[in-house]
Amino acid sequence: MGGADARIVRNTALVILALVALRLVAAAFTPITFDEAYYWMWSKNLAGGYYDHPPMVAYVIRAGTMIAGDTELGVRVFSILLALPMSYAIYRSAAILFGGARVAATSAILLNVTMMASVGTLIVTPDAPLLVASSFVLFFLAKVLETGRGAWWLAVGAAVGAALLSKYTAMFFGLAILIWLAAVPKLRHWFLSPWPYLGGLVALALFSPVILWNADHQWVSFAKQLGRAKIEDFRPVFIAELIPTQIAFATPLVFILGAMGLHALTWRRAGALASRVLIETMFWTIVAYFVWHSLHARVEANWFAPVYPPFVVAAAAAANLVQWKPRQRRLVEFCLRWAAPASIVMFAALIVQATTGWLSGYRRDATVRSVGVGWRELAAEIETVRARSGATCVLAPDYGTTGWLAFYLPRGSCVVQQNQRIRWVNMPEPDAKLLAGKLLYVDELRADGSALGDRFAKVTQIAQLQRKRGPLVVETYGIDLLEGAKGDVLDRSPPPEAR
Repeated sequence: MGGADARIVRNTALVILALVALRLVAAAFTPITFDEAYYWMWSKNLAGGYYDHPPMVAYVIRAGTMIAGDTELGVRVFSILLALPMSYAIYRSAAILFGGARVAATSAILLNVTMMASVGTLIVTPDAPLLVASSFVLFFLAKVLETGRGAWWLAVGAAVGAALLSKYTAMFFGLAILIWLAAVPKLRHWFLSPWPYLGGLVALALFSPVILWNADHQWVSFAKQLGRAKIEDFRPVFIAELIPTQIAFATPLVFILGAMGLHALTWRRAGALASRVLIETMFWTIVAYFVWHSLHARVEANWFAPVYPPFVVAAAAAANLVQWKPRQRRLVEFCLRWAAPASIVMFAALIVQATTGWLSGYRRDATVRSVGVGWRELAAEIETVRARSGATCVLAPDYGTTGWLAFYLPRGSCVVQQNQRIRWVNMPEPDAKLLAGKLLYVDELRADGSALGDRFAKVTQIAQLQRKRGPLVVETYGIDLLEGAKGDVLDRSPPPEAR
């Protein structure tokens, strides 16, 4: 490695370390989201699968809490640190596919400055480990291309298996790889080799705990997630949301570079055929599915996580390898120069807004319902009401409220979601003695009151408590005291997928 390349590697590492440090600071001060609290409860009862997703997010959170305890930072720290091996995988992928330290460094930095990576590894969802695993799928496929050694297919299988343990979206990697091998003449010999099939067996072996868990639970997770592909109500209005949300998640400047890169690769303006086709198939196969999905339902912006590794490599190729006309070259240089500063400003503004509401003058925004600002104070008030009333357990009507209550109430408190019991099949049942006495029911205040009147002899609202972000009242909760259960306190109706 020459002096210039060594300097590029050193500067890239310093930038990525600084971005990771920024996320760690933000993680410690940003209240938990309801999804994170839910997945944190999963991490206390590790299993081969869960109703909503495969188990990797629970493993990631468990590893983090072993480092930093049951805190906001503990939930998030391991996910954030995974950005380091992710960055290595992207750096090496770009270096192999398109050559040169500059393209590799640009790829690693651009991935880290996207909101998908900065916020997506800070707020721990299944998309966080999926993003990391997707980076290694690309890296190991690049090693197959570089070395021609079949043993690298085992590594590909391991990475795909890890991705499958993160989210079912990873199934599309198999199709993308098949298209890549078929489209590139010099790679078709792999169809006659045992190595890709052995790699597939590795992926299947890693994924097998999820299959076994589903087999033991009426295939509910597969039915819930895979059933989304079926179009029952044609509503193409959701397609209009795809590009704006991805511009935000990629950040506008990275999005421009990525779009230019995909265009350049399509028209053969950079890279060898095998490299270009690998990037295009890894990107478009999953994008095509989400366009299909958007014909009948909303596609959440973070679902595009697995396409970001090839997207930023395309962006780096556009920035460093393509001979653009002067006007386009100025646009590329502008995007490169300002991508990182603009991303840091966007990230900081998002964290400040989510935690304080200052930037909107304390008015509502998209973050206010999902980020648990005010829950620590609210939980302290709920605990005071619980102790005063003599209630032995706290019930909630949804998994988000249940997760927040479990995270912010004193450790060891009895907290149970009253319905949707399939979400909690991996957890031990609450002690029957705790459900036999007075119970507290926490739900958003509704005009029709509590829905539990038919299950209890007496339902009395004993408090109304507010969750606030500054002067903004986010939600008002009705606190009901439940007495005299007429039967089983918990609604054990089977989920729709098992009926």
